[in-house]
Amino acid sequence: MTHILLIRHAVNDFVKTGRLAGWTPGVHLNEEGQAQAAALGKRLADSTLDRLYVSPLERTMETAQAIQQHHPRLTLVQNEQIGEVRYGDWEGMEISKLTGRKMWQVVQQYPSRAEFPNGETMRGVQTRAVNAIEALVEAHPRETVVVVSHADLIKMVIAHYLGMHLDEFQRIVIAPASISSLSLGFGRPYVGTVNDVAHITQLERERKQAKEAEKVS
Repeated sequence: MTHILLIRHAVNDFVKTGRLAGWTPGVHLNEEGQAQAAALGKRLADSTLDRLYVSPLERTMETAQAIQQHHPRLTLVQNEQIGEVRYGDWEGMEISKLTGRKMWQVVQQYPSRAEFPNGETMRGVQTRAVNAIEALVEAHPRETVVVVSHADLIKMVIAHYLGMHLDEFQRIVIAPASISSLSLGFGRPYVGTVNDVAHITQLERERKQAKEAEKVS
């Protein structure tokens, strides 16, 4: 079987702008995101990894580089098929102004019917993401493949392999720098983990302990 590790990029400051990032260039990890990515890299340092595929956006590339630091023999391979949703005219717009639109409610309640103006359909996004995963499985049998992508893409992929309808995919939580895993072969697919954030929890615990130590000193 081929093992797929689905990893969401770490946090960035663009979310504080209240705008929909999409493929907006220049969205980098912030200080917190860099710490999360470092913890992620450390978590996977002793793992056997054979391939490293990444969405071609700064925030995903920087997250993947934190993994590559512990696996220097791996080449970062950019793959647009695991890239962010193409929001079309909505990209870069204020979310507060989008929430009042009818299509926003369709996206939230019936994403299988949603189509972004001059962008993708949600059905189409899920199809390209799943097709990308299947192509990686075919290309790398019996290997462990890391895929660094985005929350909605990962949710859609997991929903597919769980046999969930796309309209239910938002029930799945995928946190920044989290790890989810699939095992795919000739039989049924297996979803091993979803939203594993043990390394982020450990990071937060260590920070809390450090602050408490500072108070004592």
